Parts: sequence; structure tokens; C-alpha cells
Amino acid sequence: MESMTPELGTIAEIRAGRPVIAILTVDDDLQLFRGNRSNFTDLIRIGQQLGHIVYVLTVKNLYLSHSSLKGYVYDRANDVWQQRLMPFPDIIYNRIPLREDEIQRTVRNKIASCIRNPRVKLFNPFFFNKWDLFEWLRQSKTTRPFIPTTRKLVSASGLGRMLQKHPYLYLKPESGKAGKGIMTIKLQPEKQLPYLLKIQDDKKSSTYNCASLAKLWSRVQKQCGDEPYIAQQGIQLASYNDRRFDLRALVQKNERGKWDITGIGARLAGSSSITTHVPRGGMIEDPEKLLASSFNAEQARKILIKARQTSLLIARQVERGSGQLLGEMSMDLGVDDSGNIWFFEANSKPMKFDEPHIRQKSLERIFQYSAYLTKLKYQG
Repeated sequence: MESMTPELGTIAEIRAGRPVIAILTVDDDLQLFRGNRSNFTDLIRIGQQLGHIVYVLTVKNLYLSHSSLKGYVYDRANDVWQQRLMPFPDIIYNRIPLREDEIQRTVRNKIASCIRNPRVKLFNPFFFNKWDLFEWLRQSKTTRPFIPTTRKLVSASGLGRMLQKHPYLYLKPESGKAGKGIMTIKLQPEKQLPYLLKIQDDKKSSTYNCASLAKLWSRVQKQCGDEPYIAQQGIQLASYNDRRFDLRALVQKNERGKWDITGIGARLAGSSSITTHVPRGGMIEDPEKLLASSFNAEQARKILIKARQTSLLIARQVERGSGQLLGEMSMDLGVDDSGNIWFFEANSKPMKFDEPHIRQKSLERIFQYSAYLTKLKYQG
């Protein structure tokens, strides 16, 4: 249930010198605003504990010339969201949940206005595009070694050339999320139907055996539709009980405005899934346990140290390449059979980490970084 309440206390009384953080989302006809409500209530609770004023703000209610804005706060006692007049934010934390919302012209224009406006600091303005990510990381010799060979998927001949060099490929939508629409291709030249194509559906994966590159391309095109895809060298990942796993790193800026590792978890692939995502049958696991089973305890520790260092290098380069102010990102890293680390994906709107210690620290870091930005703003 949701309700409206009048303003409580004057704006000056509410602010009282505290940093003000607005969680940005978009309106929703049925439920006032979109987004992960449990995440929003966690953010409001932790922010208040740390002395911040936190509220949910929709793009429609964001007026850059106003000193107060209509925002939503959570009334825990009655389990309702209430609309109140709130102080103009120092910091805007972008949690618009869907790409299709973020690409609306009104939303894009409002975000662009925020970036230009000295009154407010907005971080993580946009979702990442997979192709852009790999382009940014290719620009630096420190991050280039962690990138699998990646090409835009534009023609059957281009796909054929990739398969000659890399007989195992991943095909991924440039703007995909949570493993949706991913395909794999395995070239098995000795077989009568040499092209093995797997397509990940919502809960399962479908397999097709194709006799020729032309037939394979036709099936791939049908799956892609109008959506741009990338083709990527498949990496033979380390496995645990014959199930592949990868690492999930959460990298956030700290109270000094520097990139820092909040935590690294591991995801073990479901028995029939192409990816390790939990909604697709993946399991949360302890990274040291999985790595120690594939290598040994000493190597596992070294690989985890390398994963932490790699995550920080990548975060810095992604921010440089994007040219935007970023405060957090999650990333998927693979470890191959030889213990080498590979970068697969970064997400500018990280989903909640289920590991409690990572989750708690991730919430606190948002406000530590926001306090740093607020101090910078007033010093400037």
C-alpha cells in the first residue's frame, strides 16, 4: 500500500547540514515508481543510520531550478511509501532499472542536464554497452590482456573467420542483461553437422546442429532479430564437479573517492545453463573453495589477489574510457584452466550481492562516496 502525506517540518529543518542523496528512478502508473523496492528501503535505512537524508526521486519530479522536490520516503511502521517535499539533493544515485526507460528522450535529456549542472553530482549516468566496454579496455595496454577476442557480429563470413581462429564462441547482445539472449557456438569439424549452436532461453537452453555456415548464420540471425550482437572468443573456464564457475567482483569508490574492492563472490553454472547467473540455475559459492578445488590453496589465494588487482585496473579504465563520473560497477571475471584471468562483463547498475558481508559493505560505500562528493561540491 502506498500513500501521500504533506510536508513534515521545513526543508531547512529536514536538511540541517546533512548530505542529501536522491535515488533516481522513473514513474510507474501502477506503483508510483519503478525499481527494486527492497534495495531502496535498504539504502534509505543505511543512509539514515550514517546521517544522510535519502529519498526516491523520479525523473518527472526532478527540477534542477527548485530548492525542494517531491520525493518518496518509506514509512517502515506502516509499510507504505509516502510522497513528501524534500530538500534538493547534493548527490543523485542513478538506479533507473531498465535500459528502455533510460533511453527515453526525456530521461536522457534530464540526465544530461544533471551532468552539466554544478548544483548536483550524478554518478553512473548510463547502463554500459558491451561493445563500448571492450573498446575502452582495448585502449589501454594494462587492460588489453584480460579481454577475449571480441568482434561485432555483422556477417556470416565474419563469423566464419572468428570460428577458424576460435572454434568455441559466445554470442552476446550488446545491451543484454543477466545472460538473456546469449548463444554459444562450437565448431566440431570431424562431425557431419559441424556447427553446434546453443541458445539460452529463460530457464533452459536449446541446442541446434547445423550442417553449414549458411544454415548456422540463418539460425543465429533469427535469434538476434534487430538487436546488435558481439561475437567473443569462448574461454574454457575452470570447473568444479564438471560445472563451470566465474567470479563476480563489486568495485566501488570509497570515502576518499578512490576505487576499492567491496567484495568478490563466485557463481557456479547450472547443470544445463550457458551462464552462471543465479536466476538461470547458477549457485552462489565461496571463490576460494572453488579455486582451491581446480588448482590448490596457494594458487587460489594468488588468483584471488590477481582478480582484485585486475578489477581495479578495469574499473579505472572503464571510467576513463566512458568519460563519465562513476561510483560503482560489478564485473564478471573468468579464470581459465591455466589460472589466467579474463574480463567478460561490467554492469553500471550492480544487482544486490547475496553474500551478507558484501551486501552490507556495498550499501555503506554508496554513502561514504556520496559524503566525499558532497564535501567536494561545497569546497568547490
